[in-house]
Amino acid sequence: MMLSSMDAARYVVDALERAGVLHVVIAPGSRSAPLVYALAEAEADGRITTHVRIDERVAAFTALGLAQGSRTPVAVLTTSGTAVGNLMPAVMEADHSGTPLLVLSADRPEELRGTGANQTTVQLDLFGEHVRFATDVAAGMDPSSAIATALSAAQGRLEAIPAGPAQVNLAFRDPLTPALDGSEWERLLPVIDAHDLPTMASPSEPARVEPVMSRPSTSHRTVVLAGHGAGPSAEYFARMLGLPLLAEPSSNARFGPNAVGPYTLLLEQFGGGAGIERVVVFGRPTLSREVAKLLANAGVERALYLPRPVSWFEPGRRTELVLAQWDQLVGFAGFGPQGWLQSWQEAGQRAEIALDTVLAGQASPGLVSGPAVARAVWETAQSDAGSNLMLGSSNPVRDVDLAGRPMVVDSTGTGGLPGATVFANRGLAGIDGTISTAAGIALATGAPTRVLLGDVTFLHDSGALLQGSREQEAELQIIVLNDSGGGIFSVLEHGKLAVSPDYAAAVERFFGTPHTVDIGALATAYGWRHTLVRSTAELAAALAPPVQGRSIIEVAASREGLRELHETIRQALQR
Repeated sequence: MMLSSMDAARYVVDALERAGVLHVVIAPGSRSAPLVYALAEAEADGRITTHVRIDERVAAFTALGLAQGSRTPVAVLTTSGTAVGNLMPAVMEADHSGTPLLVLSADRPEELRGTGANQTTVQLDLFGEHVRFATDVAAGMDPSSAIATALSAAQGRLEAIPAGPAQVNLAFRDPLTPALDGSEWERLLPVIDAHDLPTMASPSEPARVEPVMSRPSTSHRTVVLAGHGAGPSAEYFARMLGLPLLAEPSSNARFGPNAVGPYTLLLEQFGGGAGIERVVVFGRPTLSREVAKLLANAGVERALYLPRPVSWFEPGRRTELVLAQWDQLVGFAGFGPQGWLQSWQEAGQRAEIALDTVLAGQASPGLVSGPAVARAVWETAQSDAGSNLMLGSSNPVRDVDLAGRPMVVDSTGTGGLPGATVFANRGLAGIDGTISTAAGIALATGAPTRVLLGDVTFLHDSGALLQGSREQEAELQIIVLNDSGGGIFSVLEHGKLAVSPDYAAAVERFFGTPHTVDIGALATAYGWRHTLVRSTAELAAALAPPVQGRSIIEVAASREGLRELHETIRQALQR
């Protein structure tokens, strides 16, 4: 029996509900109308929550954030044509971050494809290898099985395939709207088994923290490197074995007595070795060249802990020894020899003092630096337990990696995460979709959420500031370091060329990308509260009140002297 478009759409919604989908983000359009009406019916029944975003890219990244915040699969719905293509950046990020994002792309029926019909293109397999599963559901066919399989694939329930995005391309014929003749569609209510609904691992808690049952038989100068998504298990592992912990901000392991804050400065000072014999890697380290040099050092033995499949590398392409068992990892790492941890802790304290001294010189108005902003935002967020912190790519996440003090906790703890839960789009480390992702996280968790980013990242996703008057408002505070362009290039090789008469203009135009956007006016236009600060004291005052509603703190800064600032920090450490 051929289903009407509305009946097929209602089958889709039932299948979503059976699989535990709580949120669907909708970008408006005509061909997707049957699903929109079916979702509106389900929301009226309290069965599902919808969110509307007019920009498909914003919609997709909002869905990404909802999935990461709720730890459940989330769907994003678009109409046909270019609308589907706009989802690609978020799908790519979901692929590399292992986030269960379900693309529901509406399409023309088969008889209209290849005929030049309006908004008709090849939508199936548009995302290529970035999705775990993609299928086409012909108009009038029952989509239930396709939705169920796609969601199983997205949640990593297929053998040896990690979680990630999936696509179901749904063809709909006219009519695309419900009948107005009073007829009713008799729906079978789905039977939902709550025990059958797996969730993603939370960034704030490991899937399982296994105790170190016995002391390892060997001792090595080992460090624990916690990359993105490592979780508190990395902190627990380092603490139990007496090993230094080098934790990136989005590892959610940057706390405890073994965590060394400015570890990148120490690795750089000691040439990437610092007497290290072995490295144990949790998560995915992506931020610093010093860490990359350490992991490329053939004289250092390295092990990567992978208890489950991941999507961010291909088997055989990493050089570390891949270990899936906790006891194997303990045996490889060994315990820290006498004085090993203490030497790192003392060096870290000296580095913190040197960093404080340099940043204190940046306290005057007009001299606010990225590391000083990062330090203030990090400390505010980590003192606000239960909140979220989203870190933008480029300089902000690296500034926090440099200047974010590890949170001190009771050393007798069992590995829980204190302070804010930290998020970052480190799957592909793009600057796109940062505000949208943060908004999704805030909506999913219902917790106050701060996002620290640069002005270029802010402007790239400024469409996310638009929120419909009938949409749920997130508790979201955006801290934007506005240095009128792309500051990260100043601290890369381009910074050297920027002072060369031959290349200065090219570096500024093509990499610095200067602009004169009035962020305060932009905030007002979109209905956000705006505060402009010009000093660290003003920033501290702006950060002090609780996050309520939608607000933007703009920190006026300059890219001039940024490269010199980082060199001053390095020199201060050597004194």
